[in-house]
Amino acid sequence: MRDVFEEIFALHGREAVDPAVAARRNMRALKRRFYEEVAVHDDPAGFVVVLDGRPIMTPARRALALPRRPLAEAIALEWGAQSEFIDPATMPMTRLANTIIDGVAVAADELAAEIRKYLGSDLLCYRAATPKALVARQSLHWDPILGWAKSALGAQFVTVKGITHARQPDDALERASALIPRDLWRLGAVHAITALTGSALIAIAVMRGDIGVDAAWAAAQVDEDWNVEGWGRDELGLKRRAYRLAEMQAAAKVLSEIGPQY
Repeated sequence: MRDVFEEIFALHGREAVDPAVAARRNMRALKRRFYEEVAVHDDPAGFVVVLDGRPIMTPARRALALPRRPLAEAIALEWGAQSEFIDPATMPMTRLANTIIDGVAVAADELAAEIRKYLGSDLLCYRAATPKALVARQSLHWDPILGWAKSALGAQFVTVKGITHARQPDDALERASALIPRDLWRLGAVHAITALTGSALIAIAVMRGDIGVDAAWAAAQVDEDWNVEGWGRDELGLKRRAYRLAEMQAAAKVLSEIGPQY
């Protein structure tokens, strides 16, 4: 059964799968559901999901063990919801767990450095000059998060109009970087949210429980929503957005179940 897991998820680990690419790949590679019963068992390594009594393994042959039972139950729901074929594109929690166990464990320092790099060019710091309605919308969603960073972290970030790089104060970067988690599950979830939103500040605020996932998602989508209102939304765009939102919700659930880091 390990070989089946590898075939199903080997291409869905740390790679961010575009829904269109995934759809084409899935038409060729989807595997039939091969199990009847899904359950969660306690294990010395954590909480594991079993299919017909056999534990799921990651593509790298590590135990898919979760640190909290609700996370294992979320994965069990994903596997239980599969019908005739197993579609990894509908299993964001399973994909994130695979990523953390197989990928984050061997690249923690690199991922922490990448989050810090995002802090140096955070989405929230680069503002439109026009039109006024977009400027106001960015301020509405982004200023409270920058205000939170100043009051809660003591990190005052500067904003600029346009996309020309602005160097952030060293003190702000140090204070915010001190909140980058080192444990694998929080780190993997924070990195996922950072990559999805373009903002490490949003990810850290979600980790601490100082902003909800809905508000975080709305802040991350300000520019995209503005463009959609002007140009309309296509079907592929809707699929991409739904896929990314599911990834965001999975990462936020990991953070909420494990608990905040202060």
